[in-house]
Amino acid sequence: MKKHVDLVALLFMLWGGMCLLLSVSLLSTGIAATAIGAAATGAATGGKLAAGIVAAVFFTLAAIGFVFGSAHLWVGSRLRRFREWARAFAIVLSVVDLFLIPFGTALGLYALWALIHERSKPLFEQDLPAVPRVEP
Repeated sequence: MKKHVDLVALLFMLWGGMCLLLSVSLLSTGIAATAIGAAATGAATGGKLAAGIVAAVFFTLAAIGFVFGSAHLWVGSRLRRFREWARAFAIVLSVVDLFLIPFGTALGLYALWALIHERSKPLFEQDLPAVPRVEP
């Protein structure tokens, strides 16, 4: 199962990188819409309004994409180190990925299978040092 968890981590990082690239594209489109709205003449108030709405939508989608992509990159890098908390975050992100048809669905299903499997749980169990008890 170690190979599957490593592959899930790699796929999470690739998915995060693709989300970041898409976000840069959305951001540039939002900047272009802002430039179009700024260049519109005073008589074209409808064009300015439409360009403003389009720019706001693209900027919002870019911000969501940056957060989503960064989360996948971060969790994927921590999954490679078999952090117990990263497994929990990856499971949550996998459930969200299920709704992003078709590639997110495939990634979500595979990640859920690999991370919830009984043989992968011991990979994330870390031996924490015992804390000495101080008695009053």
